[in-house]
Amino acid sequence: MLELDRIVAAIAAEMKAAPDRGKVADYIPPLACVPPSKFGIAVVLADGTCHLGGDAEEPFSIQSISKVFALTLALGELGDELWRRVGREPSGSAFNSIVQLESESGIPRNPFINAGAIVVADILLGRFRPNEVIGNLLRFVRNLAGDESIAIDEAVAHAEHQTGFRNFALAYYMRSFGNIRHAVEDTLSVYFHQCALAMSCHQLALAGRYLANDGRNPSTGQNVVTSQRARRINALMMSCGHYDNSGEFAFRTGLPGKSGVGGGILAVAPGIASITVWSPGLNEKGNSQLGSLALERLTQATGWSVFEPRPDNYA
Repeated sequence: MLELDRIVAAIAAEMKAAPDRGKVADYIPPLACVPPSKFGIAVVLADGTCHLGGDAEEPFSIQSISKVFALTLALGELGDELWRRVGREPSGSAFNSIVQLESESGIPRNPFINAGAIVVADILLGRFRPNEVIGNLLRFVRNLAGDESIAIDEAVAHAEHQTGFRNFALAYYMRSFGNIRHAVEDTLSVYFHQCALAMSCHQLALAGRYLANDGRNPSTGQNVVTSQRARRINALMMSCGHYDNSGEFAFRTGLPGKSGVGGGILAVAPGIASITVWSPGLNEKGNSQLGSLALERLTQATGWSVFEPRPDNYA
């Protein structure tokens, strides 16, 4: 464990000093105000041991990482019927692209691009009102992390609504195909609020443990999802979690991961650890520049890539 502490501390120190930090997202005004100097890392092992570095306790806007939790809830509501409305293939396009929807009859390629996540939000509405869905999602994440202080940043949610013209276009276009079945305003209210969840690296790594533990929350013993469903969510994170940069991320880190334009990445070493990194500067594909590098350094040091034999010294 002391060796893992050393690895995490060394990564945090390297990332804190890195001169090229990427570009902070500026199209959502509150995100543009986050200092690019920030970096945090949290590694939570299967036994609950936490290894933290840098700004690991500072909340940030998790943005599209929330799509993992929304998908988990939607699968619980609808099961495999969900895949009639959302695909499971990498898009090869930007996260907010509208290009493929026309040729593919309003069915988004996967649940992690914006169009797919908007359909998932529409599925979650079901028989509920938007505020009930948002409350359900917030309770779910709080329960996973064991932390009632987790909240939605209303200023970010408002800014998302005010600047989300492309998301409105995606939603109305899919509604024209019958793949959005509630009022677009209601569906996007759910989507914008879920993206505005504010969590620290520590909280997010705790919340992601069920994906590293065959679908079970190790703190409560509760089965969040079946082991098969956990594996499938991880597979989607590996192939689609970084949009049109997913192949490069898998090539370099060998871990399932989901990024957000707030600069966070939730990654999973199945059977070993749940990991979160945060650095707000993004690369040209909209993923955390230093967060991706930090995860590459972590897997190089630990051998946690899913393509390597499982190590015994950190599990």
